[in-house]
Amino acid sequence: MSERVTPRGVFAPVATVFGTDGELDLGGFRANMVRYAESPLDGVVILGSNGEYALLDEREKLRLIEAAVETVGGRRVVMAGTGLESTRGTIALTRQAAALGIDYALIITPHYYKPRYDHAANVAHFRAVADASPVPIIVYVMAAYTGVDPAASLVHELSHHPNIVGIKDSGGNAPKVGEMIAGAAPGFGVLAGSASFLYPALCLGATGGILALANVAPGACKDVERAFLAGDHATARTLQLRLLAPNAAVTSRFGIPGLKVALETVGLTGGLPRPPLQPLNERDAEAVRRTLREADLDTFC
Repeated sequence: MSERVTPRGVFAPVATVFGTDGELDLGGFRANMVRYAESPLDGVVILGSNGEYALLDEREKLRLIEAAVETVGGRRVVMAGTGLESTRGTIALTRQAAALGIDYALIITPHYYKPRYDHAANVAHFRAVADASPVPIIVYVMAAYTGVDPAASLVHELSHHPNIVGIKDSGGNAPKVGEMIAGAAPGFGVLAGSASFLYPALCLGATGGILALANVAPGACKDVERAFLAGDHATARTLQLRLLAPNAAVTSRFGIPGLKVALETVGLTGGLPRPPLQPLNERDAEAVRRTLREADLDTFC
């Protein structure tokens, strides 16, 4: 079991690239990874929600992890989403991913039987995974997709496990973020799950963020953190406000199809989403491109 290493910095939950035949485009994926390794990002997250992990089979997941580690490992931190519905399956996939060289495993909250997943069930699940994982784990809360939004008390309890080193929370609930931070064990990292609230989260004590917008604007996202750490709150606030509209375009407004258009706009490989997700129509695609232009974020940097 690894010693506690607090996750810090700005991470991109990267997109999975598919070819026109619907299969993985590992060439395009690796090309994106090279650009991320040369960017200001602190690391990448493979197989997050933006990576369409729920639409991938196990073999595809492992191929993506392998490609990411080979391309950016050692230069940037590599996290991978290895959470499945069962504790057994999560442990197995996490161990396989760890053997491929990831630095952290991101574990989504189980949700299919959510009426039965009470506090005790969640504690047992995450502790069992943490006990078995060769790498540190990060709890992943994405209530918009899973319908599971665990109480801060669960986070507090889990934070005392030495191999549970952080949480990514995508809810944007500032009081809850503060509550999680206030009651967590020392060294436990709280990561903002969206660029829409990166600066407020940092002000409350978050240690960084896993941000969809960082896929296309890593420099702008990193600049918010840099300004905050330098104590330049006026600049951090101005930069945060600049990110709101483009962040919405690649998350709540147009989702993964919007992110793929944004990737193509800045010169990366986006490709098509995997069905049943559908690509954007031209009107919506142009809205994404226009939003990036208006925020001066239509060039990758």
